[in-house]
Amino acid sequence: MTATSDPVDFTPTVERFEALYRGESPLGTATGDPRPPWDIGGPQPVLVELADAGRITGSVLDAGCGTADNSLFLAGRGYEVTGFDASGTVVERARERAAALGLTVEFTVADATRLTGFDRRFDTVVDSALYHCLGDDQRQGYIDSLHRVSRPGARLHLICFSDAVRNPGSAVHYIGEAELRRVLADGWDLTELRAVTYQTALTRDHVERGATALGYQEADDWLGDFVGTDDQGRLLAPAWLVSAERR
Repeated sequence: MTATSDPVDFTPTVERFEALYRGESPLGTATGDPRPPWDIGGPQPVLVELADAGRITGSVLDAGCGTADNSLFLAGRGYEVTGFDASGTVVERARERAAALGLTVEFTVADATRLTGFDRRFDTVVDSALYHCLGDDQRQGYIDSLHRVSRPGARLHLICFSDAVRNPGSAVHYIGEAELRRVLADGWDLTELRAVTYQTALTRDHVERGATALGYQEADDWLGDFVGTDDQGRLLAPAWLVSAERR
């Protein structure tokens, strides 16, 4: 659902992601910060919790790796990691970051709904905010692709924005619990589905500047997407953590 007050179309496309990663997007210009709003300079806290709890094992696929914070964190923990993204710009940057840190990670450009060359390769798949960027006609195919590249018994940990937001906009899709149960019903055994928060790089100041620049009548049109801040004032988005085991 798209808010009727949303004056700018941020529907996710490869071209828009490329612009974000090059620091050329309208969003970066409006907020005064060229970074993508998910570029927090480190791994997502929920992912760290999963690793600390021993719930990430074996060969790991980082789906929609972006700037590679999660991939590099896991590689630093000693995991064998492969990351993919649709943006060639960010994949090249991820390779450069891994080389600078002396970490071995395989990064590749790929279409999330047509993963090839990885059949039955991974023991764990992590998705930190890719699922909700895909269209209604793409999300089931994506989950089926993850099933194909996972080994029997592999774990999937998926973090996506939830439909608990007050003012949904066009930047992503806001996902309900019923959909998550439905797309995983064939080939996966659900082991956990709970509400969490997703850490963003945005502060209230970013949102207020962006709202004014992009023509929103009130900053609350954007702030309604968030449920609090961390100790650095960065906004937290309502999200789901869904974990499942591949049959």
